[in-house]
Amino acid sequence: MGKIIDFKCTYQNSVGINQEVTKKLSLKFPEAYKNWNSMALISEELKKYDGEAFCTMPFCHTVEGEAMGGIINLGDEKIGPRAKDYICKKAEDILNLPSIDYSKGRIAEVLKACKHLRDKGENVMLYVSGPFTIMNVLIEPRYIFKVFRKNPDVMQSIFNKFQNEILMFIKEAEKVGVNMISYADSSGALNILGPKFSKQTVEMFTYPLLKKVEEVIKNETIVLLCPKTTFALLGTDKAQWKDIELGQPMKYSEACIKTIGKAKFVGQMCIKNKGFNLKNGIIKTIKLL
Repeated sequence: MGKIIDFKCTYQNSVGINQEVTKKLSLKFPEAYKNWNSMALISEELKKYDGEAFCTMPFCHTVEGEAMGGIINLGDEKIGPRAKDYICKKAEDILNLPSIDYSKGRIAEVLKACKHLRDKGENVMLYVSGPFTIMNVLIEPRYIFKVFRKNPDVMQSIFNKFQNEILMFIKEAEKVGVNMISYADSSGALNILGPKFSKQTVEMFTYPLLKKVEEVIKNETIVLLCPKTTFALLGTDKAQWKDIELGQPMKYSEACIKTIGKAKFVGQMCIKNKGFNLKNGIIKTIKLL
């Protein structure tokens, strides 16, 4: 067994929108976060502003938790949606939360925005959160760490619930044409969980989830892993690097698009690092073992 190495990230929870973009669009907030047409418009303008090759959705890490009953402060043009009040008093309460209904609420609007952008010919990357990030919307973290330590069977049941929800979200995303999935769980990283719980999370949740994702996604879809997740998989001997030659130097974000159809997973750099270049023209993909 190897050792999990932490990835020093300066982009944690940095999903959001630029105020220069919001001023240009003259949208009303927080209503703009609720409707697919305004979401799509913001995403298009952010793509232009950042000079990127794809559109991104949504602009926060709260849509899954909200769809499970979480209470959200939708914010404004300066600060995006974030958790407001916890609805679970103990970890076991999570097991009684409803499954996500993708036909209503903000999560449905996110998917409509994705479909609209794909119908216009855009590459679309959907941010999908891991269990600890979703739980940040629902419950105080100390209750999760307590049940993880004292009752791993309950923790496994909680992990199973989130595995089902995340897998379904990815399936629904593919139905509307999303071709890039960004998976991250910064609230469940090594610097927060520690080595022991990080290893257990990989074995109980991350690896089983990604093996299922690998089976269900199409060849036209690629999953961009947060490097923290990548290093957790490598450090527990659940994955290994596989280099793919792209023929010329290019931005990492562009390389991820070029890799669609050649690999299911990449994750050597945070996709929010817009200036990262592959000077040797080689991208490191991830092969699950």
